[in-house]
Amino acid sequence: MALPVVAGLPGATELVVMVVVLAVYVGLPVAGMVLVYNVLDGKRGYEKRVSELERRVEALESELSEED
Repeated sequence: MALPVVAGLPGATELVVMVVVLAVYVGLPVAGMVLVYNVLDGKRGYEKRVSELERRVEALESELSEED
């Protein structure tokens, strides 16, 4: 049984190539942007944690000085 061939429509090989090209041209830049965002977000989270710990240390020092 032969499948009918419609002129102008891509075959399976062409579709695979188009999907691979789409993945390379769209997927890789999106993956890069997500990676950069996660790295930058991690640094911002670190700075936030440090500032929170500094505030806690100041509060504890003030409590300690009040007790004396």
